[in-house]
Amino acid sequence: MSERAAYPLWDWATRAFHWLLVAALPAAWWTAEEGHMQWHEWIGYGVLLLVLFRLCWGWLGSRASRFASFVRGPATLIAYVCGKAGHAEGHNPLGGWSVLVMLTLLLMQVASGLFNGDDILFDGPLRHLASSEWQDTAGVVHEVCFNALLVMIGLHLTAVLYYQFGRGEKLLQAMFAGRAPGREGSAPPVPWWRAPLLLVLVGALLWVAFALVPAPVSYW
Repeated sequence: MSERAAYPLWDWATRAFHWLLVAALPAAWWTAEEGHMQWHEWIGYGVLLLVLFRLCWGWLGSRASRFASFVRGPATLIAYVCGKAGHAEGHNPLGGWSVLVMLTLLLMQVASGLFNGDDILFDGPLRHLASSEWQDTAGVVHEVCFNALLVMIGLHLTAVLYYQFGRGEKLLQAMFAGRAPGREGSAPPVPWWRAPLLLVLVGALLWVAFALVPAPVSYW
């Protein structure tokens, strides 16, 4: 085994984020469709925690998980689309930008959900802080972002299938096991404890932020 192959491409935290998100999104859709809004709300909190963690992990995680390793400028992106770019260690330039789009849509989705509601079955925890116009806007953003996420998920699955079976790149194996032949890292991962520590810190900050939100005014 080469020295390069001794390192995983994706650290355990990045893989856990990916598969937890895979489970959370259909669960969020199902709970909303079936009217289980308390569960929908808690799943939304979980997705918010995951997204904020991943944004931080893009700066503090292992090499391939950092934004600096896969977010490239327009020239590199165009070169890749035209087939002129070299091999990417982790995300290719197009995949890197799709990660940013997905994270942005997810953040907008959960943020709009905090202000969304119907005054009957569910009210977001921050709905009472917004005017009726902003509440309506949040509802529209929540729906539009969900549809945009469906498009991005479809494109993501199509790309994975193409690279996995069309080009023989072992994307799925690497996302499960951390590495696979041809999908190895070039640097050791960060210490394993950094991810749970970061998750606890982000979760604590979220808890404090929501705890400081003024309660709705009761007129009864």
